[in-house]
Amino acid sequence: MDIEAFKQTLASDQPPELGHALRALWWDAKGDWGKAHGCAQQDEESPAGTWVHAYLHRKEGDLSNAGYWYRRAGRPVATSSLEAEWAVIARALLAQT
Repeated sequence: MDIEAFKQTLASDQPPELGHALRALWWDAKGDWGKAHGCAQQDEESPAGTWVHAYLHRKEGDLSNAGYWYRRAGRPVATSSLEAEWAVIARALLAQT
């Protein structure tokens, strides 16, 4: 699935059958930070899950917590817009499916 197909699934009530990290991004795009965070927590031992977890805490405004998760993910703290970071993460994770 590419990012455009992934975005089209946002018209549905439920996320596609993808890993927890991508489901977290899906719920985030739907505006449900709580469900997104719950999905990310289910995958917090993987690089994908920790990267999404970092993004979600950055979005929340908890930058120190976000920094912790970026370090765990082995990623630099993002400085782009949240929308741009969401797209970068989504493309990278979709490329791995």
